[in-house]
Amino acid sequence: MNKVAIVGCGWFGLPLALQLVSDEYQVAGTKTTVQGCDDLSQQGVIAYQLNLTQINDETFDQEADRLSSLFEADALIVNIPPGLRRGESQYLNHIERLKALIGSRQYQRVIFISTTGVYPSTDEDMHETDAQAYDDKSKILLEAESHFAEMENACIIRFSGLIGPKRHPGKFFAGRQDIAGGNVAVNLVHLDDCIQAVSVILAATAKGKNVASIYNLAAPKHPTRAEFYRQAALHLGLDEPEFNQQSMPSKTIIGDLICQQLGFNYIHPDPVSMLDAC
Repeated sequence: MNKVAIVGCGWFGLPLALQLVSDEYQVAGTKTTVQGCDDLSQQGVIAYQLNLTQINDETFDQEADRLSSLFEADALIVNIPPGLRRGESQYLNHIERLKALIGSRQYQRVIFISTTGVYPSTDEDMHETDAQAYDDKSKILLEAESHFAEMENACIIRFSGLIGPKRHPGKFFAGRQDIAGGNVAVNLVHLDDCIQAVSVILAATAKGKNVASIYNLAAPKHPTRAEFYRQAALHLGLDEPEFNQQSMPSKTIIGDLICQQLGFNYIHPDPVSMLDAC
């Protein structure tokens, strides 16, 4: 295990790439712009410009040839944000184009970054086997997962809500009044733990350990929305939000399978403690 390719070096993919470079992997990564590629190159990442929106039937063969060395790796990490909350509709098209570019290549490990948005909002603990297509967005997310789940040595990591640099949650509810669902459990994970989880899976693969096909990633502690977002607002010196008494369904994402199987330990087990690392 020496060469790692990362498709999507954005908010998560870039710091992951830099950590893997520090760990002495040979890392190739993609950005959508020339400037982004220049920035990657300056930080020790072999850069490839890849904009899946611009690849069509006419340009496919040329792009496949240009990108062939990107996909010649021991491990492939796919980190394409769905953009469904922003109303984007090309996610599955992008996934299918990427799969076509990969072709029949096989890897020691394929890691596909997904989301815990595949779990319904019910008053239950959610484990890896509890995903379901409960609405249009979750159906799209699960279909995207299926494209990579069929690949040999695939592992899907489902991230909970992400916290980290430039993603401080303090402004989300600050100063708002009469908010429902203060009882809802918070399911969050810090960028540091996302990076560490991928590193642990790659190391386990290199050592020949068994790796599950799916892992949830969520901090072990789950304060209520009212508890957490009050603390988050205060952390930024903002007005606390006020929650009413209306309860809502509260799912809890259980992210301990990776701990049990691979010896993973969360750097930030408590969402409140994550605030100092944002």
